[in-house]
Amino acid sequence: MSRQDYTFTSESVSEGHPDKLCDRVSDAVLDAFLTAEPNARVACETFATTNRVVVGGEVGLSSKEATKAMVERVEAIVRDCVRDIGYEQKKFHWEKIKVHNYLHEQSAHIAQGVDRDGAGDQGIMFGYACRETPELMPAPIQYAHAILRRLAEVRKSGKEPTLGPDAKSQLSLRYVDGKPVEVTSIVLSTQHTSKRQTSKVIRGIVEPYIREILPEGWITKKTEWHVNPTGTFVIGGPDGDAGLTGRKIIVDTYGGAAPHGGGAFSGKDPTKVDRSAAYAARYLAKNVVAAGLADRCTIQISYAIGVAKPLSIYVDTHGTGQVEDAAIERAVSTAMDLTPRGIRTQLGLTKPIYARTSAYGHFGRPPEADGGFSWERTDLIDAIKKAV
Repeated sequence: MSRQDYTFTSESVSEGHPDKLCDRVSDAVLDAFLTAEPNARVACETFATTNRVVVGGEVGLSSKEATKAMVERVEAIVRDCVRDIGYEQKKFHWEKIKVHNYLHEQSAHIAQGVDRDGAGDQGIMFGYACRETPELMPAPIQYAHAILRRLAEVRKSGKEPTLGPDAKSQLSLRYVDGKPVEVTSIVLSTQHTSKRQTSKVIRGIVEPYIREILPEGWITKKTEWHVNPTGTFVIGGPDGDAGLTGRKIIVDTYGGAAPHGGGAFSGKDPTKVDRSAAYAARYLAKNVVAAGLADRCTIQISYAIGVAKPLSIYVDTHGTGQVEDAAIERAVSTAMDLTPRGIRTQLGLTKPIYARTSAYGHFGRPPEADGGFSWERTDLIDAIKKAV
């Protein structure tokens, strides 16, 4: 039987974190290609360091001319991303950075399998849902994201102009009977503009927003606060530390509360099952929990490159299921076509909806009218119940 009383920690990072800036650029390039053609192929990686951003990978549109023309737009896309995030530092400024573009056409050997509706790669993908929050997400990661998203809002609105783009949060929650009841510690490191701003000053700025986000009663007199614990944090972003696409896969998913197959999301078009099948697994797990079939649900799906049908589907409800896990396995495979094409069609994944996913988590976000975060819908409840 799983433990019911424990403390669990998750972290998040802001859109200005060096790795997240790279995720944003990679997904913005993907959105540009999908805007041009819904069936565009993109595998884009980004690296950022002091005064420069390097973009590379494989891309493809229906013609070489169209691909070349789109590749030529990449420098402008990079600068727009850096400007929107808010970097105007001496050694990392959206106007002054050097952009190196090494994108080229997709390998024909990879394309041949995908063009037959097969998976874009082998791999295992996981989805998870639980009843800890209204979004059916683990509470530590959901609130760690929410804190940083709120600080980004007040920074960009001008309400807190001394905050910088680069930030990290970490929450430790105490669980009793399997439910979160108390914040045991809060860690918040945020870039700021003045060397005269001490940790105490920064805490005075951010604490009201943190208290605004967390449920009433979770912060107690025993809660430990660590705000900018190393002191000054003026040099941030890629000037302070190099960034790379795909290095925050646990931040992107469930904060360590569920397994991860190892594949990153950003910069990959939806033929890559690293991304699309992970979205499908979350979609199914969330609908299983929303249907009342379990309080917690983990789903694993596996694929082989060039093969359309999943090799396996595994469900674990962690002892909370109202029916046998094997019955839910059969039900989810009946309720949804889990071939790569079936996933793209059901979730509408060929739209330019990805740049917005690059920070504050790919899961636990409200579905949007234009198809963004479609995997967060709970419109599969009746189909799963019927299949069970």
